[in-house]
Formats: sequence, structure tokens, C-alpha cells
Amino acid sequence: MASLTNQPAHLHALGFCGADDSVDPHLLLLISKAYPFVEWGVLFRPDKVGTPRYASDEWVERLSLAARSSNGSMKLAAHLCGAHVNSVLAANSAGDSLLSRLYSLGFRRVQINATAVNGVDTSDLSNSAVRLRNVMRNHSGLQFILQRSEETKPLWSPFDVEPERNMSMLFDESKGTGALASSYSAPSPNYPVGYAGGIGPANISSVLSSVSKAAQGYSVWIDMESRLRSNKDGRDVFDLEKCYTCVRGVCAWT
Repeated sequence: MASLTNQPAHLHALGFCGADDSVDPHLLLLISKAYPFVEWGVLFRPDKVGTPRYASDEWVERLSLAARSSNGSMKLAAHLCGAHVNSVLAANSAGDSLLSRLYSLGFRRVQINATAVNGVDTSDLSNSAVRLRNVMRNHSGLQFILQRSEETKPLWSPFDVEPERNMSMLFDESKGTGALASSYSAPSPNYPVGYAGGIGPANISSVLSSVSKAAQGYSVWIDMESRLRSNKDGRDVFDLEKCYTCVRGVCAWT
């Protein structure tokens, strides 16, 4: 068994999405210092701020302070939903201000959840791709993650042919609903890729084996959300015990 301090081979990030007010940001910091391959994902959707899975503004500020004290070991990703995605895809001033603020808070990756289930207007994704390319170029300090599914194909397909330097794609045919993939596509040699959908502590080992075969030696990441939740004392919480079970599974897999 590999040491629990080792970064897993061919896996450059282990994404835990949905960190919220139910957990102390300094506990996330402690895990990041021990396992710097962990990436904490925060969901941003204006109409759900402060509800389970969607952190309050005050909590995000506390997280930012923790990240600043980590000397770079704490990785943060902003997962945008709803009106935030609409603003970024419209390339308007609200979207530009949001991305600048996220960078100032310490986020270095931004995932665009451009699906109907995430409250996004998906009627004009083809033209949105043109605008998004300019947004990427204007915010070169951020890496943009495009959620890759059949629904979002009009948005990601132009980037598949002509990728930007600061972009990556997340294979997630579940479209953020937490359904486990039946198979995993091979990565592109032209940009980083990750895999999501139904991953959690109960299946982390089998998923890693399948992803490893699909990755063909490329460095990839995996991301999870729904299966990190627990009901404790009647509250829907982000469960760090489940996160740690996944960390142990990833390290043992190597």
C-alpha cells in the first residue's frame, strides 16, 4: 500500500464539490496541507446562496483567508451555475466582475455548468462558445472547465477542435445529477480532462481502476459531489469523513 502522503499516479486532482457552511474552512485547510492533490469545489448560484451545497458569501471569505495561509497547497475551484453561467456566457460586465472576484479570492479553476438542470439558459450555446473564448483569453489566470455531455456539445465542440491554453473538460454525461458513468472516454492529448458522475467513497476504487484504463497514461482528475453529502441531526451536510475515505482510497490505489 502506498503512503497516504503520496500523490496518486496519473491523478493530478481529487475534486470534492459542494463544500459549504456546514464545515469549518480550516478543516479543509488541514486536509489540503496533508494531501495537496485535493481540490475543494464551491458551487455558486445566486438564487441558492447559503443553502446546503451553496456556500454563503461570508463562508467563502473565510475559505479565501484559509487558502491564503496555505502557501499554495489549498486548491479551490468555483463551480458556476444558474445566472452566473448565463453572465459568463454572455460575456457581460457581471460575468467579468464575478471572474475577477473569484481570482482575487484564490480560485484558480472555474467550471461552467451549462446545463438546464443547473438553471442555465441553454438555447444558444453555439454562439456562447464564441463569446466564451474571448472570456477565457481575458482571464488567462483562470483555468476554465467545460462540462462535457451531449447537452453541452454546442458549447464544448468548438474547443475540442481548437482548444484554448487555459481550458479543460470534465466528462459528465450525468449532467451534474450524480449518475455513475457506465464507461469512461479516452482523454484528449490537447487539453486536460476529468471525470465525474456518481463517484463516491463506496465505489472510489473501482472508478479509479476504470479511469486509469481510460486515461492511457495521461494525467487526469476526478470530481464528486452528491455522494459526499450526509444527513446529520436533520441537516444536509458536506461530510468530511466521506471525503477522507476517498482520499484513503485514492492513495491506496497507487
